[in-house]
Amino acid sequence: MSAEAERIDGKAFAEGLRDRVAEAAAAFTARAGRQPGLAVVLVGEDPASQVYVRNKGRQTVACGMASFEHRLPADAAEADLLALVETLNGDPAVDGILVQLPLPPQMDEAKVIAAINPDKDVDGFHVVNVGRLATGLPGFVPCTPLGCVMLLRDRLGSLSGLDAVVIGRSNIVGKPMAQLLLAESCTVTVAHSRTRDLPEVVRRADIVVAAVGRPEMVKGDWLKPGATVIDVGINRVPAAEAGKTRLVGDVDYASAAAVAGAITPVPGGVGPMTIAVLLRNTIVAAHRNEGLDFDESTL
Repeated sequence: MSAEAERIDGKAFAEGLRDRVAEAAAAFTARAGRQPGLAVVLVGEDPASQVYVRNKGRQTVACGMASFEHRLPADAAEADLLALVETLNGDPAVDGILVQLPLPPQMDEAKVIAAINPDKDVDGFHVVNVGRLATGLPGFVPCTPLGCVMLLRDRLGSLSGLDAVVIGRSNIVGKPMAQLLLAESCTVTVAHSRTRDLPEVVRRADIVVAAVGRPEMVKGDWLKPGATVIDVGINRVPAAEAGKTRLVGDVDYASAAAVAGAITPVPGGVGPMTIAVLLRNTIVAAHRNEGLDFDESTL
């Protein structure tokens, strides 16, 4: 085994995925006579959300898709947002709808997500899509975990029979990640803050997915030698230089890279995959909404 783990380059993989999405978008436009369309709704002025929405819009257009951006003020009524979602549900030019989270306190996130047509829910958060994933039916899967599985397949080929530990049980990453790994015929353990002797549980795993939101929590001595480590965490911590910050994952990269076979860096690992998979989901939605045949495995 090499002294340093292989870096899994999510940025390069995401670039390739966006290229394939652009080809599929061009083919769809030629067949359907319109571009695939993604609508993004932003409520309020959260700076991180604004940057994210801007990136989504830019990448959507770069891939040959129509980008519809809707902004509501931070003090907007929940009824206004629900009315907008209803309009987008009925708009044939819109294939995917994404409401940027978090929402202001006067809005019920669960209610808003439930209002989105499940066939346009490219974030995969609607309870219908959650149920489809759990039962193996075609639906939409949250972008970050689907991106993680793509990186794992690219690195390992078949995942069948491998031991996987998912650290974290959120609806956005942990739970769907576990379902996707089950679908790949992994033996899956979902660990979390209440798990007893977490290092010992992690040490059994061929695949470790860390999604807990705690900076550098997973140490190298927690890992089985040669394990593949997917770090979903994005944590901002103080840098050595006063007043500066830096991004770190949920895994202590330096110690983990000395033990693992392969590992995603932060930044440049899982992060770039999220928007690329969102665009992939939008292309899939467009074909389904138009009733056009499409081999989804090509993306």
